[in-house]
Amino acid sequence: MSIKIGKTLFDKVWDNHVVESIKDGPDIFFIDKHLIHEVTSPQAFDELKEKNLEVFDPKRVLATVDHNVPTLNQHLPIEDDLSRNQVEKLKSNCFENNIELFGLGNPNQGIVHVIGPELGITQPGMTIVCGDSHTSTHGAFGAIAFGIGTSQVAQVLASQCLLLNKPKKMRVNVNGKLNKNVTPKDVILYIISKLGTDGGTGYFVEYSGDIFSEMSMEGRMTVCNMSIEMGARGGMIAPDKVTYEYLEGKPYAPKGDLFNNKVDEWENLKSDSDAKFDKEYFFEAEEIFPMLTYGTNPGMGIKYSDLIPKSDNKSDIKSLDYMGFKSGESLIGKKINYVFIGSCTNSRIEDFRIVADYIKDKKKAKNVNALIVPGSQNVLNEIRKEGLDKIFMSSGFEIRQPGCSACLAMNDDKIPPGEICVSTSNRNFEGRQGPGSRTILSSPLMAAATAVNGKIIDINE
Repeated sequence: MSIKIGKTLFDKVWDNHVVESIKDGPDIFFIDKHLIHEVTSPQAFDELKEKNLEVFDPKRVLATVDHNVPTLNQHLPIEDDLSRNQVEKLKSNCFENNIELFGLGNPNQGIVHVIGPELGITQPGMTIVCGDSHTSTHGAFGAIAFGIGTSQVAQVLASQCLLLNKPKKMRVNVNGKLNKNVTPKDVILYIISKLGTDGGTGYFVEYSGDIFSEMSMEGRMTVCNMSIEMGARGGMIAPDKVTYEYLEGKPYAPKGDLFNNKVDEWENLKSDSDAKFDKEYFFEAEEIFPMLTYGTNPGMGIKYSDLIPKSDNKSDIKSLDYMGFKSGESLIGKKINYVFIGSCTNSRIEDFRIVADYIKDKKKAKNVNALIVPGSQNVLNEIRKEGLDKIFMSSGFEIRQPGCSACLAMNDDKIPPGEICVSTSNRNFEGRQGPGSRTILSSPLMAAATAVNGKIIDINE
């Protein structure tokens, strides 16, 4: 008599997409949705042409432009040759292969990991890939979503499948009541600070507990987005009522009875009570406070009011030297000239509502350049609809058009050498926001407070 072993959420979605298991080898793994953008797709399409292959299922592919696009004057030709060529290449590749493209000027254009969820393209139980590491964002819907390399982009285009070894499973539990001014960004920065940048290597992570079930979908996306920063293959949160309410009525989501039938299916997408994980962690919400990073990896994070810890690690010493910080000093009071609020981590309407609420009837400090970059045209429209743009402008914040912007130095929005930027993005390694630039990762709330005060402040004082 065989004993039935409970399955994790990850197991259920993974097993449902295995076309064939190769003995002592990888699984042939089916991909439901392939998201592409202008940076990692040109070589993949060239490979298909060289091998005389067609795109296997164009309807399962969706394209947008985000990384290299300017955030000013998007109606004009792109000045940078490389960026313009990449955008034009994506346009021609999509046209030739009958792939839907949200290019510049399209009302649905935006950062790939923002538009997928907001349009209802991302759904529970799916498998989603993209040539971008932060594809893990979509795991907030109970999907298996992960980034792939250019050669794998070509594989998916040609076959709608990948050869993959099944990752191990980890669960991170956070229960309790969050402290004042703690946001989802702080929750994930705290987890990474505890587990380190390699704590999730080889694992798919499921986030579980009161804190995540009480989060909005936008908050859950922020958490899953940064799973990559602790080395994980991806992150997931089981779908629930919050998920279904978010999806219902979205343009690409199922409609009517079909939606209700889908919800019935999605209800089964949760880990069984007797499911086994290869590794499991437990944290108390009361231990989490607003977070800031002080080094050149996301694991170097502290409670905003803590002192920078001492370390004899050569890498940590080098990191502090690059940042211009010393162990034992506080970040509070540090003068900051640049603030960036955007990226696939924190560029949704909820993020901008938090910022607008804090800065209303206040002015940014004169020394600060404060940049607001929505994650999509739809987010920008919502900002205008709710009148948040008027708050931003009256406070001296600059609103740009959608794109990855100053998250990474692939476009015009770079932080000058030597300057420190308090940023709502996801990575803070050397030169991430521009050659010689220095990055402190934070929540939108901490970024807003920094912009108004011209320095890092005690947010809970």
